[in-house]
Amino acid sequence: MIVLPRARFSTALREDARKKIEQLGYADIVVGIPAYYSQFTIAHVIEQVAKGLERYFSDKKCLIFISDGGSTDDTREVAQEVDISKYNIEKIVTIYRGIPGKGSALRAVFEAAEFLRAEAVATFDSDLKSITPEWVKNIIQPIYQGYDYVCPFYKRYKYDGTITNTIAYNLTRALYGMKIRQPIGGDFGMSRKLIKDYLDKDVWETDVAKFGIDIWMTTTAIVDGYKICQARLGAKIHQEKDPGKDLSHMYREVVGTIFKLMEQYDHYWKKIKGSKDVPILGDFVGAEPEPFDIDQHGLIEYFKIGYNNFGGVWRSILEEKDFKVIEKLFMEEEPEKFIMPVETWVRIVYRYADYFHQTPRQKFKILDTMIPLYNARVASLVNELKDMNDDQAEEYFNWQAEMFENMKDYLLKIWD
Repeated sequence: MIVLPRARFSTALREDARKKIEQLGYADIVVGIPAYYSQFTIAHVIEQVAKGLERYFSDKKCLIFISDGGSTDDTREVAQEVDISKYNIEKIVTIYRGIPGKGSALRAVFEAAEFLRAEAVATFDSDLKSITPEWVKNIIQPIYQGYDYVCPFYKRYKYDGTITNTIAYNLTRALYGMKIRQPIGGDFGMSRKLIKDYLDKDVWETDVAKFGIDIWMTTTAIVDGYKICQARLGAKIHQEKDPGKDLSHMYREVVGTIFKLMEQYDHYWKKIKGSKDVPILGDFVGAEPEPFDIDQHGLIEYFKIGYNNFGGVWRSILEEKDFKVIEKLFMEEEPEKFIMPVETWVRIVYRYADYFHQTPRQKFKILDTMIPLYNARVASLVNELKDMNDDQAEEYFNWQAEMFENMKDYLLKIWD
């Protein structure tokens, strides 16, 4: 029988899923696909994962575990109908138990993998259009080469992944000293030892159980000293989200988790100077990234509404010289001249991290006031990257990350 841990949601596994796992007995590899309203993409992801497991790990007993958040479209029905019996691979489709969010979905995957004593665990997003069987190889193979945590290394369109490019990559590198390009990428590989460590942490009824899971997994793997690499996966083509319209909840949960982890691990990151390369393994696979439109006008409008609502808060949090930059941006009427200097953005992020740290209650209300400033930074990037190709934009993002590193002393000075 599966032994369940304590707490309100003592397990993320429902009874039907538990019974199927017990019947299975063991698996060498478990691939988790957290799903929510993915009826148009889930079949493709399952089929590509099954092909990858068959092609590259045919000597292993494998399980594909679809962990759904209670979608009311046909996500689960479509997932059930995908026939992978010819690959001799098991499949379980279930609704997880727990706080709604990707973290709870992954908790169910991890519990299944732990019970089945899996050697390697991989997770793939359910909205991927560009996944190929080689993704499965590149994510899982390093686990069999002694790595504990495998992060994705994509080629992305220059305006894709704005939370990564404005905050998550920069702070992972500057704080923890690791050049992990996609710390919240969604597609990961993990060792059995690391999975057990994750399940033992008391976080599954917090915001980590929502969108904070990816950055929490990455930061935990770094701080706990696990062996980390990155896997080349080519382009990540998925259902892109307009950063001006869809990302406020995700921003709040990802950045809130980053800031909470800064408090938890300040004894660790205060000692880190500079950053080091993290090995990138495997050949590039898949397609080139697809361009898409970005609503710069909407981003600027969101920022200006934010100025009217939160101007007084910004004045109290930001340095005077940076607030003057924000005032000037508010007055700017020509979108093509809307530029936020990188140094201003770095100080804004560090001041907000510190303000979040110093505020005893209602921390997430503070984060709400930061979202319009994030929109302003993204609107600025539209102008700064306008004439760059994806490779040139990548150089720019690495330079920006260096600025976060170089200005870390500023954070250290204000933190205490």
